[in-house]
Amino acid sequence: MRVLGIDPGTLTSGYGIVTEEDHKLFHVISGGISPSAKQPFPKRLKKIYEELEKVIEKYKPQVVVIEDLFVSNNIKAALKLGHARGVAILAAVNAGLPVFEYAPTEVKQAVVGSGKADKKQVQLMVKVLLELPKTPHPADAADALAAAICHIHSSRMREMLKNPSSFRQGARSSVKLR
Repeated sequence: MRVLGIDPGTLTSGYGIVTEEDHKLFHVISGGISPSAKQPFPKRLKKIYEELEKVIEKYKPQVVVIEDLFVSNNIKAALKLGHARGVAILAAVNAGLPVFEYAPTEVKQAVVGSGKADKKQVQLMVKVLLELPKTPHPADAADALAAAICHIHSSRMREMLKNPSSFRQGARSSVKLR
């Protein structure tokens, strides 16, 4: 499974692709899309859309995961973030890809083990899980990779719940009897 994670933002939108093969995670690419803050807002959204389109075209993910909005006291900032999420979703849908959304606490729980983890903890665990030489930069890229990892873990769990007999069978076959 090849998953594109996106951490949308109007100043920097992080993206990261993780592939899973034989229950092992592999980092494909990650980075940030940072349109000039001097550009008008619609032009920044267009830049995010176009860059995500290029990533999707070049790396051919099978699924896109977007971090959901967190509740904010700053309504104007939340609305702008919603626009960035919208163009990310549009880029995925226009490419014919399914889109999944996870709350930031779900992503942190899946990657760090605590929904209250801070950004540094997420970055460190992404580095460890993907066996990277250093933490992903920008921090938004680490969050995007974390979202992709969250989806891979969640997909595995959903698959096991759909077919519990194969899970039990696999668990039994891995136990060595004397």
